[in-house]
Amino acid sequence: MATTAIPAVTSTGQPILILKEGTQEKRGKEAQRNNFEAVKLIRDIIKTSLGPRGMDKMLVDSLGDVTITNDGATILKEMDVQHPAAKMMVEIAKATDSEVGDGTTSTVVLAGYLVEKAEELIDKGIHPTIIIDGYMRASQQAISVLKSIADKVDSTNKEVLKNIAKTTLATKLLSGESDYISNLIIDAVLQVAEKTNGGYKVDIDNIKVEKKPGGSITNTQLIKGVVIDKEVVHAGMPKRVKNAKIALLNAPLEIEKTEIDAKINITDPEQMKAFLDEETKILKDMVDKIKAVGANVVLCQKGIDDMAQHYLAKEGILAVRRIKMSDMDKLARATGGRVVTSIDDLTPEDLGYADLVEERKIEEDKWVFVEGCKNPKAVTILVRGGAQRVVDEAERSIHDAIMTVKDVVERPYIVAGGGAAELEVANQLRKWAQTLEGRVQLAALAFADAVEMLPLVLAENAGLEPLDVLPELQAAHQKGTKWAGLNVFTGKVEDMRANNVLEPEAVKEQVIKAATEAASMIIKIDDLIAASKPPEGEKSGGKGGQPY
Repeated sequence: MATTAIPAVTSTGQPILILKEGTQEKRGKEAQRNNFEAVKLIRDIIKTSLGPRGMDKMLVDSLGDVTITNDGATILKEMDVQHPAAKMMVEIAKATDSEVGDGTTSTVVLAGYLVEKAEELIDKGIHPTIIIDGYMRASQQAISVLKSIADKVDSTNKEVLKNIAKTTLATKLLSGESDYISNLIIDAVLQVAEKTNGGYKVDIDNIKVEKKPGGSITNTQLIKGVVIDKEVVHAGMPKRVKNAKIALLNAPLEIEKTEIDAKINITDPEQMKAFLDEETKILKDMVDKIKAVGANVVLCQKGIDDMAQHYLAKEGILAVRRIKMSDMDKLARATGGRVVTSIDDLTPEDLGYADLVEERKIEEDKWVFVEGCKNPKAVTILVRGGAQRVVDEAERSIHDAIMTVKDVVERPYIVAGGGAAELEVANQLRKWAQTLEGRVQLAALAFADAVEMLPLVLAENAGLEPLDVLPELQAAHQKGTKWAGLNVFTGKVEDMRANNVLEPEAVKEQVIKAATEAASMIIKIDDLIAASKPPEGEKSGGKGGQPY
């Protein structure tokens, strides 16, 4: 209902205006129904993308740019979602993506089903607060179950990590090349992993993913070093330097302008020549200093003057300028060099090392490859593919797989995929729910039903009849086969641990936490107040409301 005010009048019948004119408000059941429908609609859009047999979405933005993906977070980011409750689904997908990298689709689907089950309970007269209490308790119990059933593994076991990566990639565009890509990803993650007290830490910022259309997915390669999307600055410089000793500079090879305006009065040509000669000498001294410390490659974050380029070229030094700060950090980690902010401070100890620094032509662009570093703590994956859309989706897929491998290296606990973990959680939740009293028990049982919907969606997306598969799956778990799940390729119930379909326990935990919190927040809303839109042509400081 639209209203200009919350109904309130004085004793004389004069209305008291609380809300701005044109504000829309929905209360009670209507507000709840409105939010629930929005969340269920988002879930229904996303759920067909779940699993290895999931479908892709084609998203076209207002400028006509096309994105083809089945990554839940990307789909929701690219969709211009307006409804406030639906926006929460976008938030949980983004949060899950940045936290664990995978499970974004599962999170949105689970939140959608939790909201749907809550709606059924509300219709039966159960208060939202009781449902939220039941959900929170069931969520904590579900995480305890996950931790108890998870298998501990060796965090550097390449076989386990490969199966983790292959399971993630099985749902992606790269599924056909998952064997080859998985090996690259594992090598990259283990290369940058750093040992800490009792474990490993992986900073995925140290794995640079560069993409370029051309070739095929199998041309994707791991470079033990850094790829810089710049070219060598001067045509006279060498394009290939072996046994490179690299100076990393965060200082311009230029004559710096003074902070304050200064004028020099020149009265004859000799003075002019002396002035220019002095500038040239300063630049030559800079180059001589670089040469003196033994550098044969200069990678500079700032600019390099034309005259300095000339002297560097004469000395046979390869130079690249205006490199991004993030790339300079990676170069320092990869080559073992130190970024210096003043050329006067440069010493031989500051130089980095690489077997090869070379400019290569990739499609239309020239890029500089710094590779063959001794023990690089920063590496690059260069993604290739037949078209721009293909490399874009390949990059997203590789990001997810890097994140899942990182999750296991940092926290070495795994569960089986194919819906096995969800079914075991649902099975144990139902037994636990019998110990609860009153209406909270109904909410806990509804939570178990919602968790069980994930394997059903997997079955549906594989073209199977969910109601034929579910009883068989439930029976296997009641008999104690904890890793019984659905093999979507054969359509049969199998031991997914034996099939090497493995997922990080951290991902499953994040899915349950994020979905429960989002669903609980949406269930608790009973009033929706949307500000009015500003009149056409009038600028407004706030955002205009939408007629939800």
